Amino acid sequence: MKNILVISQHGPFDDQHMRESLDTTLIFAAIEQNISWLLSGDAVLALKKHQQPEVLGIKNYFKTIKTLELYDVENIYVCEKSLMDFNLTKDNLIIDVKVANFEQQRLLISQQHQVVTL
Repeated sequence: MKNILVISQHGPFDDQHMRESLDTTLIFAAIEQNISWLLSGDAVLALKKHQQPEVLGIKNYFKTIKTLELYDVENIYVCEKSLMDFNLTKDNLIIDVKVANFEQQRLLISQQHQVVTL
């Protein structure tokens, strides 16, 4: 089993980047890899509670994020600085995450066999 990290840096409504990150994470989980997902920058907004993408005419894939635990995706990280930039805390997010500072992110990346940035 390989350690694979998916890094998301784009906002939830920025083209299809977030949806591709979610799909990639689920695909790796389905083939039983040790998958982790790191959201930084605007990507942390994808985890914010009470979003209504239907208002923008976008399919609500945020519901799928809540099912990650069913696929044994338990290592979901968010950038500490990004949370602070958007004045968010873990309580403002739709799922339980691990908050990682810069050094923890660097260590996480160094422990991976493969890193996919979307």
